[in-house]
Amino acid sequence: MTLFLGFVIVVALLVVWAIALYNRFVTLRNQVLNGWKQIDVQLKRRHDLIPNLVNTVKGYMEFEQDTLLKVISARNAAASAKTVGEAAEKESILTSALGKFFALAENYPTLKANENVRQLQEELSSTENKIGFARQFYNDIATKFNIALQVFPGNLIAGMFGFQAAELFEIQDAAERTVPNVDLSLKK
Repeated sequence: MTLFLGFVIVVALLVVWAIALYNRFVTLRNQVLNGWKQIDVQLKRRHDLIPNLVNTVKGYMEFEQDTLLKVISARNAAASAKTVGEAAEKESILTSALGKFFALAENYPTLKANENVRQLQEELSSTENKIGFARQFYNDIATKFNIALQVFPGNLIAGMFGFQAAELFEIQDAAERTVPNVDLSLKK
């Protein structure tokens, strides 16, 4: 009788342990989804700001229509991304197009002085910072989830219930990995 009772207690503890692990995986998976949605919200904000900025500068940059079209095209492609990897790739292209756009905008003094353009650039810059923080949060929680899925004995429960590793948000453009050269010397 005590052997049977001991067996029942061990089985009950194993069931409670499996339920706790399953609930942990569900919690982490939902945090990963929330992290992605936070990135998505900021990307939507970014995508909404870009047409306003392009429309504001169109009159000033009439000779730079190709650059404006590339920004809009990259924005449309980025807005249609469905997966984390696809979003990372397309957002990298958009970031590059925006960089070229801002570099060209520096050549137009009246454009730089325009209050609407400055305000839109500041909002876009603020949004870029928020995107960076949201990506960092997402990658942190996705890594925590992936580790929980891969370590023993959690990998047994994860495999039984079909949990899949989360995709990390990575830099796609090798140029973004290069370290900028900063020279603070006053030599000319």
